[in-house]
Amino acid sequence: QTCALPISDPALPRCAWLPVADALYRRYHDGEWGVPVHDDARLLELLILEGAQAGLSWITVLRKRERYRERMHGFDAQRLAACGPAEVDDWLRDPGLIRHRGKLEAAILNARACLALQAEAGSLDAWLWAWVDGRPIRNRPRTPAEVPASTPLSERLSRELRRRGFRFVGPTTVYAFLQAAGLIDDHSTDCFRCTPPDD
Repeated sequence: QTCALPISDPALPRCAWLPVADALYRRYHDGEWGVPVHDDARLLELLILEGAQAGLSWITVLRKRERYRERMHGFDAQRLAACGPAEVDDWLRDPGLIRHRGKLEAAILNARACLALQAEAGSLDAWLWAWVDGRPIRNRPRTPAEVPASTPLSERLSRELRRRGFRFVGPTTVYAFLQAAGLIDDHSTDCFRCTPPDD
């Protein structure tokens, strides 16, 4: 779920929050951030990783993402939901992961909550995108100051996710997730990834 736009030229105008010198972060911004995601495993991955990021920088998570994919069964909800305390203890010894017991346990709980939601709604994708009527919210901020940490939408979604058993899904984390999964597009107006107004 990445775009086909060029991602190699650091001179392209980008969102002001991006540390352009970091190639990994640049590739993420250019090819993934704000691109609509409709695959349940990818959505679960982003939700879990945004929760793991709490209190840390996103680049820390990006650098560990491949290890998370290896250790957490590609974020396949059924396989991850079957994990238990032994796996958590093993993960805590892995420097390739963020070794925080609560966050690692939350990954399993979130996979189990995802399965329950899928059984009810058909897919995590359908359930989540219904919150934005199936179309990305494109805000087109002019400056980073115009991008909120949370919104009434992320607050409502956070409450519902927590009610359903998801963990590490506070309003700020949920807003970051909505941005990452492309339900909200906050690329700034001077960024080359900004969607034209008539799209």
